[in-house]
Amino acid sequence: MHEYSIAYDIFATAQRAAVENHATQVKAVKVDVGEFAMVNPEQVKFLFEVIAEDDPVFAGVSMECRTVKVRTRCDCGYEGDEKFVCPTCGGLPHIVEGKEIVVTNIEIEVNDS
Repeated sequence: MHEYSIAYDIFATAQRAAVENHATQVKAVKVDVGEFAMVNPEQVKFLFEVIAEDDPVFAGVSMECRTVKVRTRCDCGYEGDEKFVCPTCGGLPHIVEGKEIVVTNIEIEVNDS
């Protein structure tokens, strides 16, 4: 189940940001998940929450996943969202966006002291 390793990497990224910024609380983590990332965002979210529940800095954290649509480009010059067959030449377009999993925002609280 690769969703677990993805959830753990997201947690580790948020944890590292919390430590580097002396956070007292991690409130929310936002993640872009590509349409072709081949993961179930709901499973990743669930596993992230399970991993985070033992860390008091993450108490009550929420994770939001936003789906990134596939964007392709073909050697013939076509650019669009066709995933499998270029509508212009019939070739196989290259996926240029929509396979990634990226932490885009980590909302934290810090003491002002």
